[in-house]
Amino acid sequence: MAETTHAGTEVPAGEHGGKGAFPPFESGTFPSQLVWLAIAFGLLYILMSKVALPRVAEILKTRGDSIASDLAAAQRMKAESDAAAAAHEQSLAQARGEAQAIAGRTHDAVAAETETTRKGLEAKLAERLAEAEAQIAATKAAALGNVRAIAIDAAGAIIERLTGRSPEAGAVEAAVDSAAAR
Repeated sequence: MAETTHAGTEVPAGEHGGKGAFPPFESGTFPSQLVWLAIAFGLLYILMSKVALPRVAEILKTRGDSIASDLAAAQRMKAESDAAAAAHEQSLAQARGEAQAIAGRTHDAVAAETETTRKGLEAKLAERLAEAEAQIAATKAAALGNVRAIAIDAAGAIIERLTGRSPEAGAVEAAVDSAAAR
């Protein structure tokens, strides 16, 4: 077989530079390996139990205390927020009640004022209506009085045209009164 070259070192084929099996698997070195394993494990155990684990425990305790403190603060703030929200809702309800009371009083005041104004206007209208009715009655009476006179004049003029002579005034009045009575 051919020779293999490794970084300037020549090793003939079949030779690997060792005298036997892999050292951790050699049965002759087991007791010393077990002693060193026990020493290393012991030192690691002591180092972990005296240095590393207390630090980790302290960190976990600090974080737990911090989380508990934060949760308590959050719970306290939530309670304060709930109390503030309840107070706000109560003040809103009170304000709504006051607004409704004010609106009711205003409505009643406006209704009373409107009623007073309406009654005043109705009284003025009734007065004007009475005056207008009196004026109409007077005008009607005057017109009816004039109608009789107009009817007498018209009847007299018609008779004069038809007959060519003027009728007696008393006869025309009596005929108009008789026709008006029917």
